[in-house]
Amino acid sequence: MRFSLPPSSEITPEGVYLNRRRFLATAGLIGAGLVGTGSIHALPPRDEAQPKPLGKPYGLQPGDTPTSWEDVTGYNNFYEFGTGKEDPAEHAQGFRTTPWTVRIDGLVEKPGTYALEDFLKPSVVEDRIYRMRCVEGWSMVIPWRGIMLADVIKRAKPTSKAAFVELTTLMDPAQMPGQRYPVLDWPYVEGLRLDEAMHPLTLLATGVYGRELPPQNGAPLRLVVPWKYGFKGIKSIVRIRLVERMPRSSWMQAIPSEYGFYANVNPAVDHPRWSQATERRIGSFRRIPTLPFNGYADQVASLYAGMDLRKNY
Repeated sequence: MRFSLPPSSEITPEGVYLNRRRFLATAGLIGAGLVGTGSIHALPPRDEAQPKPLGKPYGLQPGDTPTSWEDVTGYNNFYEFGTGKEDPAEHAQGFRTTPWTVRIDGLVEKPGTYALEDFLKPSVVEDRIYRMRCVEGWSMVIPWRGIMLADVIKRAKPTSKAAFVELTTLMDPAQMPGQRYPVLDWPYVEGLRLDEAMHPLTLLATGVYGRELPPQNGAPLRLVVPWKYGFKGIKSIVRIRLVERMPRSSWMQAIPSEYGFYANVNPAVDHPRWSQATERRIGSFRRIPTLPFNGYADQVASLYAGMDLRKNY
């Protein structure tokens, strides 16, 4: 099924003016040899005088407005390109995203390797605006463009034993200099329960603000699950594997006491090092209350009926 739009009182106006201020005047060298080359954003020229259509808002609350292009593309977690928030925008420029293939295998009847273009039929590509929440306490409202993960999984025909989906990032230290250092056990791996992956809100993003996804945001294909913390949003995906048992994701393996498999946004369960009760929307200094399931409880809470969400964090 596909969701209808929320009430008009919860819908942010479809057009907004994009504000392109320069994010950094200069970029310095960073440690561990990750020295950037190229511009911060490498944006094509655009007409900034007209509001741009941003697509359908899902789960937005009164007062939610899209985060600026500058912040969406300049403040990221993507450790393959460095551990600083500005590192991905600096060090991902020149990352090669064409050609790109994705392997779908595991417990499926039709395994195969697909070119990215195989997924991107105009009839299935959508523009959606989602609230996004990072476990570190900051949040954004992002206009994504993409396809439902369910549409990709269905074409491979999962078997009756498939219960989870494991996703894997490209392993290429020559292009992704952060992979040269043992910050995590590379390549990055994430996972979802199959019903979570098949939920209509779960998106494979291929773009943002109506444009192709920039390298620092996980080009050319990244996962977006808006009711979960941002570390679940695996980037630059090259493999989707259907499995019977819960996959052990990269952050679970690195720090299991802090990063659980489910990672559902829950203001009542604090991270060991900071509160999750409030968040700071990037672009504003004001803190706002964090909502259960990041504001998507009406759509997804039923997936977790009967579960202890403090234990299954």
